[in-house]
Amino acid sequence: MRFGTFIPQGWRHDLVGIDTREQWETMSSLAAHADAGPWESIWVYDHFHTVPVPSEEATHEAWTLMSAFAATTKRVRLGQMCTCMSYRNPAYLAKVAATIDVISDGRVEMGIGGGWYEHEWRAYGYGFPSAGDRLGRLNEGVQIMKQAWETGTATLDGKHYQVDGAIVRPLPVQEGGIPFWIAGGGEKVTLRIAAKYAQYTNFDGSPEGFTHKSDILRGHCEKIGRNFDEIVRSSNYNVVIADTEAEVDERLDAIQARVTPYLGEAKAADFMAEYRSGNALGVGTPEQIVERLSGMKEKGLAYAITYFPEAAYDRSGIELFEREVIPALS
Repeated sequence: MRFGTFIPQGWRHDLVGIDTREQWETMSSLAAHADAGPWESIWVYDHFHTVPVPSEEATHEAWTLMSAFAATTKRVRLGQMCTCMSYRNPAYLAKVAATIDVISDGRVEMGIGGGWYEHEWRAYGYGFPSAGDRLGRLNEGVQIMKQAWETGTATLDGKHYQVDGAIVRPLPVQEGGIPFWIAGGGEKVTLRIAAKYAQYTNFDGSPEGFTHKSDILRGHCEKIGRNFDEIVRSSNYNVVIADTEAEVDERLDAIQARVTPYLGEAKAADFMAEYRSGNALGVGTPEQIVERLSGMKEKGLAYAITYFPEAAYDRSGIELFEREVIPALS
């Protein structure tokens, strides 16, 4: 199994209490830690407003961070989970990503999806198109980016996007272009796009959900004659880890206490529900997490992208995961 990790950027209220002028140092130092460690990749989210509610707290922009990480790391691959296709013209996005691929010497991943966070869509003036239109834009945008990276130009007269000889130079360093991670589990459209274009997918990480989405993806691959095993399947996992269950509970309580002043007691409790759920595969002792992820590995999970809500404040959980979980599953 391969491992990536998210760098806190504020979206999940994971930089609260840190002065804005110190937030880049926090993020860059965590990226440097990952770069020097066992992680294959680092990731950010492509969002503008915080969750679970929009707030005045900082959310740093994804592709700006991609460029900064490209210049300040040496080894780790750089991804977004996932870029919202409609937030940027796809020819422009292809140009941005190619430039960053050059800066990073070929380390960019293109996590891409249809987008869902209605509040930020409307606030930024994008409207909020139907799911069909959002996925239609995803389909056309992926075609434009693929063409641009393979040939250096892109032309498409689509329903949603029209580009006419857009020049995208320099080409990415990576031969054949930047790998696509098609994110989302939409069974009729998203997974069909993934079957056609993706090198990686990212969807439901629960045992039942992962198995079901994998079966749907396999069916789409069979219909177009693609080898299902060519596609690396990934999922995201929230991780709160400690040597004992009692210590895990203490960590969960500390996270909830940190966000409560910003969310209020009721919202903070809702926010923590996914961590406290018995279905949270990444919450527990090293032995528990290894056992759960081993089960997912048997189901075909090849890449786990981890999110540590404590990362900006306490790296001991990351370090424990590095010592005891990654070696057991890699």
